Amino acid sequence: MTIVRLGYVAMSVHLENASPSQTMTYKQFSQLKDREAGLRKLERIAVSNLHNCLRLLKHNLAHDIKFFRFSSKLIPLANHPELKDWKFMRAMKEPLQEIGDFIKEHPQRVGFHPDHFVLLNTNNKDTLKNTLQTLKIHEALLRGMDVDPKHRCVLHVGGAYEDKEKALEQFIHNWGLTPVSLQELIILENDDTVFTLHDTLYLCEKLGIPMVFDYHHHLAHHEKSWEEDWERVVGTWADSPLPVKMHISSPRSEKDFKAHAEYIDPGMFLDFLNGIKDSADQVDCMIEAKKKDDALFRLVEDLREKKELRWIDHASFEI
Repeated sequence: MTIVRLGYVAMSVHLENASPSQTMTYKQFSQLKDREAGLRKLERIAVSNLHNCLRLLKHNLAHDIKFFRFSSKLIPLANHPELKDWKFMRAMKEPLQEIGDFIKEHPQRVGFHPDHFVLLNTNNKDTLKNTLQTLKIHEALLRGMDVDPKHRCVLHVGGAYEDKEKALEQFIHNWGLTPVSLQELIILENDDTVFTLHDTLYLCEKLGIPMVFDYHHHLAHHEKSWEEDWERVVGTWADSPLPVKMHISSPRSEKDFKAHAEYIDPGMFLDFLNGIKDSADQVDCMIEAKKKDDALFRLVEDLREKKELRWIDHASFEI
């Protein structure tokens, strides 16, 4: 038997006024006459985002959801080059601790998936510097919650830069320039355009990084069937304190296959589940769908009557 836990990304369509991604652009900030007042306003926005994260975690608890991805936009302009002197973590200490206390009392798996501009295989020194700084911010947020940062941050391999093999080797080179604490933060995901399951496994096995298998990405871009490499994917998690993690989404349409649909195709998901049962003690499945938590709720409804599943609670089951 394999335990499967369902999770969703960043925000709820059921909670009102609970966005964790409220923001201010640098243009808006630069138009403020009082810079210090502008920084305090940024801090108020960030604190509000964190308070909404706590609301989301409480919402999750009410529905037995123990797997959640935080927004990577919690602190607007946190990595902006013109705000290097801003010590924003001081203002975040109390709300981060509140989140951490809640997670300790009601254990849930949480993590991040930074935006596409975080590129660890770049050959541009400034881009790499910005990438490492962004990862440090994610690590600091997790430490502020007193959550072990290890294997909490999903990255794509990066760009091909017109030579995929060279880009893979650039990742390995830059990995050597990455502080060990940030290396431990990272897990890698296959993408739907450049780096396949096989490419990503190459890096994960060579560098000792757990792999997040994205089923939809694989269907959109692959060289061979995923089943023959699944055991290797599971093996990359052997030394992690966390269970195997994967992403599930469904194509918006055959014509627009790579785009995410609003909900999850239950038949597509069941095909995957039947391929992984008994392969690991637990697999955490992150739902990447436009309808967020509502997609999770609908998927549970769709799967509720499937005889091969034994439900543990409202968001996890055994297969």
